[in-house]
Amino acid sequence: MSDREEAQKHKQAGNAAYSKKQFEQAIQCYNQAIELDSAEITYYTNLAAVYFEKKDYSKCVEICDKAVDTGRENRADFKLIAKALARKGNAQRKAGNLLDAKVAYEKALTEHRTPENRSALSEVESLIKKKDKEAYIDPEISAEEKAKGNEFFKTGDFKTAEKHYSEAIKRNPTDAKIFSNRAACYTKLMAFDLALADCDSSIKMDPSFVKAYLRKAKVLQGMGHNSKVRSVYEKALEIDPNCGEAIEGYKNCSIQSHADPEETRKRAMNDPEVQSILNDPSMRMILEQMQNDPSAIQEHLKVPAIAEKFMKLREAGLISVVQR
Repeated sequence: MSDREEAQKHKQAGNAAYSKKQFEQAIQCYNQAIELDSAEITYYTNLAAVYFEKKDYSKCVEICDKAVDTGRENRADFKLIAKALARKGNAQRKAGNLLDAKVAYEKALTEHRTPENRSALSEVESLIKKKDKEAYIDPEISAEEKAKGNEFFKTGDFKTAEKHYSEAIKRNPTDAKIFSNRAACYTKLMAFDLALADCDSSIKMDPSFVKAYLRKAKVLQGMGHNSKVRSVYEKALEIDPNCGEAIEGYKNCSIQSHADPEETRKRAMNDPEVQSILNDPSMRMILEQMQNDPSAIQEHLKVPAIAEKFMKLREAGLISVVQR
């Protein structure tokens, strides 16, 4: 019997021991096969599988590397080399070496593109992103960024405030109040779709946070979804029956729901603040530009004073805004 035939017998014995979870016996059989025929890649990949089951991931990686080298030296089928690389990736992933696992899976795909290897790479990339995101979390830095956002918000620099709130959220993505604060920025910038998403995130994190409901009501008003505003105020009043802003908002909804649109418009036109805005030549020019190019409003909203005037006209029901 040739050495190759003898090696195959040891391999079969190793496979039988492996299936019975007799791992030490399997290791002995595979090593005997390698001694007789060191050019056969499958002996190495099978041996690596045993170490993987034993949770000896560093040894598994070592054997996989040997399998790849052996396969390349002896022009083994690329599918077998890919199998060794994928097994190395699995071991690195189990060991927590996600970046090394990613490299192994990428190399496996260059040898043989299989759905399993693509899926494994995608999963480990997601884990890397999640790990990086978690490593970035720092509540102390988040609080600092939130404080900076508050200062810029007070000065009317809503765009800069939004950037600091966004950084605060990355540093602490479970703080409902920061999402609410950023929603206030987006509202001032008339980015109502983004503001609504942040309000919903805030409410989901803390269903008892009344301010998030109040801000959501303002956003819905800004979007012209007046029919939905009343229920939001109702929810706020369920949480805090004495909330003055919610009481006032609910009353106004009730009045507006029975009011004639034209009457509402006339009442808005009698508001001194609205009259002042409409009599401002620069605002009139901007409004005319907006009629021809609705998207132009986003540039004007970068100026805090103009953003405030637009919001007043929007709340009065005198203009509508195309969402970004």
